[in-house]
Amino acid sequence: MKLESKNTLLIILAFFSIYVIWGSTYMLNKVAVAELPPFFLASIRFTTAGLLIFIISKAMGKSLAITRKQFINAFIVGVLFLSFGNGVIVWALKYVDSGFAALEISAQPLVVLLLMWFLQGKRIKPMSLVGVGLGVLGIFLLVSQKQIIAKEGTVLGMVMIFTCMLSWAYGSLFVGKADFPKNFFVNTGYQMFTAGITLALASLIFGEQWTAPNEWGQPVQLSMVLLIIFGSIVAFTSFNYLLKTVSPDKVATSTYVNPIIALILGWYILNEQITLQSVIAAAVLLTGVYFINTTKTTLTIPRFSGKIKKRKNP
Repeated sequence: MKLESKNTLLIILAFFSIYVIWGSTYMLNKVAVAELPPFFLASIRFTTAGLLIFIISKAMGKSLAITRKQFINAFIVGVLFLSFGNGVIVWALKYVDSGFAALEISAQPLVVLLLMWFLQGKRIKPMSLVGVGLGVLGIFLLVSQKQIIAKEGTVLGMVMIFTCMLSWAYGSLFVGKADFPKNFFVNTGYQMFTAGITLALASLIFGEQWTAPNEWGQPVQLSMVLLIIFGSIVAFTSFNYLLKTVSPDKVATSTYVNPIIALILGWYILNEQITLQSVIAAAVLLTGVYFINTTKTTLTIPRFSGKIKKRKNP
């Protein structure tokens, strides 16, 4: 009985992590990127998180052994999910509101579905087609707001976020065929660390200015600590724990909650504007995502380990 209560508590805390913590990372990145160069910021976050995961893994007695093939796969996924998929989003946040970015990214399941159809020939179910239609309409309502897209760099930021969604979508398909270390925590560590090194090289190539943490403002220091410990280690560990513990469709509910959390935090803390059209766009877009996620053909959630699975509604 106590074991069941402990598992229930862990599941509740894990859901809190992927709902609230992941939803808050948009705001935290927005705060940090106002002072730090984007690729430098992302590099510090993931390199540090990767090293901490290695230290924790060793302390728990986990083996860090990895084959050459597994390392290459971890590197590829790290680039797709983190170096490009996250690093460029951080760059885009210099020009796009955090809540707006979160809403656009909520269309990720739509992009995965279309990529599965285009690359793998997967047939799109009728309900999914409804979801795709609503998703496209929601994105149109979101990006057609003149008062938002009139801001300098916003259009470019939105386009780059879409390319990140393609990168995440392809990475989601790649992990279904790739060989990774069996321990998901160790696997995540390799992906984060290699992505952090890649982002550091990108930062040097783009000539970004590096500064020591003691030179950062206090809000940036706090944001970075929260991003490393909670946004990277706690949330991703919770995500993988839930994928092993509950059904994928329940984990997919984070797709609906994250944008709402991001919108609220962006409005409340960063004074970002929430228009009526954005609210309508969010409702239409998330309804489309719901239709896609609840069809009998699975929608793979972007993840750091594991396989692409097919699921059926109960």
